[in-house]
Amino acid sequence: MEVEMKIRGLLMDPVTNMPIVILKDSGSDTVLPIWVGIYEANAIALEIEKVSTPRPMTHDLIKNVLTGLDAQVHKVVVTELREDTFYAVIWLERDGHPISIDSRPSDALALALRVDCPIFVDDEVLKNSKVAANASDRVTTDELRKWLEGLNDEDLGRYKM
Repeated sequence: MEVEMKIRGLLMDPVTNMPIVILKDSGSDTVLPIWVGIYEANAIALEIEKVSTPRPMTHDLIKNVLTGLDAQVHKVVVTELREDTFYAVIWLERDGHPISIDSRPSDALALALRVDCPIFVDDEVLKNSKVAANASDRVTTDELRKWLEGLNDEDLGRYKM
């Protein structure tokens, strides 16, 4: 089963100094932090902040190619968490045929923002991320969880590249 989520914010992990995309369940308080690379975070931040660039960036190019091929992105799904790595699928339709494209979650999310399609997370990923968090370093996980839970709207808007 898939849970629809929204990008709630983009911020820096105070422990690793890496960007984190915060996905939040539309119908509950469930959040899923996904650590991403600097360049991917920049692509997401540009779209969140509606910054236009003089030339198409990579995810804008992908959107343009899909539009040129008359393909519609129906949804992106974070499908799996394996060995601390998230996996995603971009679901397209072209000529009435569904197409699934393997993707990094960061790329899928950057594209989803550009084409305004829904974002889903498989509920097994949500369960596994909680199990993984419980099995990892307790102090760091608890500190990060408290920090994430304590964020307000102003905190989520402070991400700068």
